[in-house]
Amino acid sequence: MMAPSRRRPDAADTAILAGYLVIAAALGYLSVESTIATPLWPLVLLAIAGTVVILISRRRPAVALGAAIVLMLASFAVGSGAEAALVIAGLYRAGVRDSRGAWIAFGWAAAGGTAAALMLALRVRSGPPLLGLAPRADAAAWATDWLSITVVVLAASLIATLLGINAGHGRRQAAALAERAEHLRRERDQEASIAAAAERERIAREMHDVIAHSLAVMVALADGAQASVNARPDEAHRAIGRVSETGRRTLGEVRRLLTAVRDERDAAPPAEAPRVERIPALVDEFRAAGIPVRLEQTGTLTEGAAVSLTIYRIVQEALTNVLRHGRGVRDVLVQLVFSRSEVTILVKDVAAPADPAAGAGRGLVGIRERAAFYDGSVEAGPVAGGGWRVFVRLSTEDQ
Repeated sequence: MMAPSRRRPDAADTAILAGYLVIAAALGYLSVESTIATPLWPLVLLAIAGTVVILISRRRPAVALGAAIVLMLASFAVGSGAEAALVIAGLYRAGVRDSRGAWIAFGWAAAGGTAAALMLALRVRSGPPLLGLAPRADAAAWATDWLSITVVVLAASLIATLLGINAGHGRRQAAALAERAEHLRRERDQEASIAAAAERERIAREMHDVIAHSLAVMVALADGAQASVNARPDEAHRAIGRVSETGRRTLGEVRRLLTAVRDERDAAPPAEAPRVERIPALVDEFRAAGIPVRLEQTGTLTEGAAVSLTIYRIVQEALTNVLRHGRGVRDVLVQLVFSRSEVTILVKDVAAPADPAAGAGRGLVGIRERAAFYDGSVEAGPVAGGGWRVFVRLSTEDQ
């Protein structure tokens, strides 16, 4: 799409060409008809050369401006002076493109204009009247003519340069604003993409914690119910009830997560996210599943603290790992210590020696990711004599 516009003159080039030909025809007629009697052939050659300059000005602006200055010198010497309009147009375009380059172009045009004014003054002084100027015989009058023509040429060149710089500044400013708006749009889209990815990762962690924990508890309760259905039917019945209760609660939490993803306005109000206050109930669930869990808590957490959900999920994931991977678990300690600037979480079980592959799954990865969000640290590994230990430290200074 850009190649044709570079080969053919656009509307501005057409307007400049039309204006130049009109000026060249008018001044050429006056020059031919005056007593100075300018020959027709240099006017025609200058007009042809001026047309070529206009046609190449968009592709080769510097070359076109240099050629226009040369044509102005020739025109003031043997022509009508119409080619000065080419220099004016070139200076305006130079200002539109670049202010620094415009002043360089003005310097060259000023030098060429001064020389052209000298040629015209010599021509007027040595020949018949030109455009109403009478010949001068004395040097003072000749110098006055030269100075007057020079001032007019320089003033016209300066005005064209300043107008071009002003117009170019407005265009460059508009282009800069458009570029900045586009940059901000791309930056906003990128931030939205990053936020969406982070939200998907958060929801994936939540789904893993909820489903893995609930399924592990339900499997343990179902196994216990199956083992005791004949010998202790009442206990088996209670275990089946807990399976049902755990399943309903899991469905509620999954529905809450999916509602957040789909942003359903007409959906039922989602279940409240679990917090530290529900950890005793969580411990009871694991006790019902056959894990001997003890809970120790020192201090209290600020009400409404954002870290509350993270603490709950870390304890839930650590206990789920005990339920899934622990063998012969004899005791599990959940210790929470709340201070003004940090929270420490310890989940330690006493059991048979751990499988070397334990702890390599996504559970510990999720714990580390949650802790990193609060500038925390995680220590996890087997303990001497058998069992597993998870120790998490979270910073709450900004809570």
